[in-house]
Amino acid sequence: MARTKRKVNPLSVAPIKPKKEKIYRAGGYARLSVEDGGRAGADTIKTQEEMILHYIEAQPDMEFAGMYSDNGKSGTDFHRPEFERLLGDVKSGKINCIAVKDLSRFGRNYLEAGNYLERLFPLLGVRFVAVAEGFDSLTAEKGEEGYLIPLRNVMNEFYSRDISRKIGSALALRQQRGEFIGSWAPYGYRKCADNPRRIEPDPETAPVVKEIFDLFLSGAAYRQIAESLNRREIPSPARYRYQKGEAKARRYAGAVWKLPTIKNILSGEVYLGHMVQGRRRQSFYEGKGRQRIPQKEWVIVRGTHEALVDEGIFKRAQERMEKGKRSGNLSEP
Repeated sequence: MARTKRKVNPLSVAPIKPKKEKIYRAGGYARLSVEDGGRAGADTIKTQEEMILHYIEAQPDMEFAGMYSDNGKSGTDFHRPEFERLLGDVKSGKINCIAVKDLSRFGRNYLEAGNYLERLFPLLGVRFVAVAEGFDSLTAEKGEEGYLIPLRNVMNEFYSRDISRKIGSALALRQQRGEFIGSWAPYGYRKCADNPRRIEPDPETAPVVKEIFDLFLSGAAYRQIAESLNRREIPSPARYRYQKGEAKARRYAGAVWKLPTIKNILSGEVYLGHMVQGRRRQSFYEGKGRQRIPQKEWVIVRGTHEALVDEGIFKRAQERMEKGKRSGNLSEP
């Protein structure tokens, strides 16, 4: 007897659904630091953002979820506002993929960078992409030592240390030559039009400095001098810089004269014609904020520009200020 084939009801077989490809929510991270120092060909925040966005939009398994950019932040310090916001969005689940232009934009401290790339991001299921270097943690080779990128991070740290040392050395040399290296000239002065490393009396504010010394030596207290200037609506140093377009922050628009400002002017050797710099110092490599330096370590070069007060007036002002300190009445000498 011939065997008959069993008929299979096609309706009884469940159709095979195609596997849905995972879509990564990608956040772009850009960074520009003082270490870049205006070098020719150096990245800008805009060029980094454009490269990252173009890359994300071209990937079928990615969707753009936001851009995070830190401007003026050292690559050796991971305590950056936008980077921390990015991490917060990673931990909340908003972001599960991070794209940077290259590894140096992510960070130049190889130990901490390695901790993120080798431990934290894999633990959180975060994909990491360095666009210019073709690195993608989703496809990257991984050996016993982790992803094959530690050496490059080491070189990035060496670069950061070297640039920091060179910037510090160059600035120190300019200070020793009596060149002005600040962003804003001291109140009462302005940068020379033909040489921004030199300063000259500002015809608008130099008379105010002279008046402050005159009022003080006539018996006026710090508070009385400040109140007099405010009453006559003479712009304070911060407000003056804002009006001139040198200071951009809106908080300077209404800045007024205060006691510390008066005291700083009265004690400023710059008004004797001496360049006084190096009162604060910043480590570019360590990413530390500006720190006060002991007066004995200041860099003072005498006779670099025109004085606004003579030695006699300045000496008398210091004597009266010192007398006020000894009496314990610092605000009303």
